Amino acid sequence: MTEPSAHRVAGKRAFVTGAAGGLGAAIARMLARHGANVFLTDIDEAGVRAVADEINRERGRQVAWSAAQDVRDEERWHALLAEANEAMGGLSVLVNNAGIGSLGTVEQIELKEWRRVMSVNVESIMLGCKHALPLLRAHQPASIVNISSLAAFKVGPDYTAYNTSKAAVAMLTKSVAIDCTRQKIDVRCNSIHPAFIRTGIVAPFFDALGEEEATRKLTHGIPMHRLGEPDDVAYAVLYLASDESRYVTAAEMVIDGGACAV
Repeated sequence: MTEPSAHRVAGKRAFVTGAAGGLGAAIARMLARHGANVFLTDIDEAGVRAVADEINRERGRQVAWSAAQDVRDEERWHALLAEANEAMGGLSVLVNNAGIGSLGTVEQIELKEWRRVMSVNVESIMLGCKHALPLLRAHQPASIVNISSLAAFKVGPDYTAYNTSKAAVAMLTKSVAIDCTRQKIDVRCNSIHPAFIRTGIVAPFFDALGEEEATRKLTHGIPMHRLGEPDDVAYAVLYLASDESRYVTAAEMVIDGGACAV
């Protein structure tokens, strides 16, 4: 367990999507350990409830709440943001983490799959930003953190929809950030772009290839020659959620072991 050295986000109230496991769970745990209240959502209701219960046991009091959410559902966004606002007494951080992968070249991918990826990876973030902003505006200084991917910058022809969706997240983030500055409100918006992180998403590679070969393939082109860990991303979210980053907005934080440099 990572012990907090200081309450870096004390008093912050964060809404985290895709929090039943992987990056979302790590982000929620990190924010809670550093003083935030956290409202966790995921399409996996039992899974996200288990993470919230674990956080509450660890902190020794209720600092986490959970609910089922399909991030494509606009009405559910309305309902859960209102619920989070009531439960935590406001909202000052939104972490749009929920997302899906997809394989297929432009000739192979079906329109139905393309639309599924765009709705989960892009439209959901637009909905989250759109409907959270009134609450964030009321609890400035506030922060939006959108989890994108190194795939926004490093093209793989077999990942047409995924690459496109993650690049869209980067530009959507900048658009929201600059709109907030134009309104003269203290709500920042930044994106995080990880390379492969050791989560359930890469588990099938290890199951099929074994530890050594899977690591070799997944870290090809990464100068540090290793996968990232969930906390590598969670610490970046912690920084962007905190007031330490008050002068950071419309930024792309790349967490890739040096991959973008080669």
